Amino acid sequence: MASNQVVHVIDDDADVRQSLAFLLGTAGLPVQLHESAVAFLKKLPTAQDGCVVTDVRMPEMDGLELQRRLIEAGNNMPVIVITGHGDIALAVEAMKAGAVDFIEKPFDDEILLAAIRSALARSSNERERGAKAAEIRARMALLSERERQVLDGLVAGKANKVIAYDLGISARTVEIYRANVMTKMQADSLSSLVRMVLLEGGSF
Repeated sequence: MASNQVVHVIDDDADVRQSLAFLLGTAGLPVQLHESAVAFLKKLPTAQDGCVVTDVRMPEMDGLELQRRLIEAGNNMPVIVITGHGDIALAVEAMKAGAVDFIEKPFDDEILLAAIRSALARSSNERERGAKAAEIRARMALLSERERQVLDGLVAGKANKVIAYDLGISARTVEIYRANVMTKMQADSLSSLVRMVLLEGGSF
């Protein structure tokens, strides 16, 4: 878990909020309480990264609608839905829409804590992945059009002479472009270069 991560607890029941705050605090997890999904969304632009623990049934906006709003806002914080016995269908719908877990009331403290720790680890990994992808995109932006064409060929698994034939240039010229690509992408091997492109999301 990253040191700046926080668990956002969203529930319209003050007793539930305080109970979860005590549980999480005892477990050493930073927590912020929100009395409704609407209140949380208002704070979203400046909200700390972490994960969301939300009741599925709330006035004004339920947990499913909150989840949709987060997706629309491009926020990828993992969502854990807390559900009553009669709301399993809603919880399953939430999972299909992207929630990472749902916990039934009355829930076992350790099960909830395990789910939250897993969500925080996932959030941290996603953030690191996003930062790396952005860095790779910035490196790709430095490539010339011809260097990008050579990169595409390399990622497609083509040999230098095949890339040369496809582009109508000599194999020696491809080697030069390939060296330039490796330098600009800061790749120490062909395998690391391929991993970079796959992490960024594919070819051009």
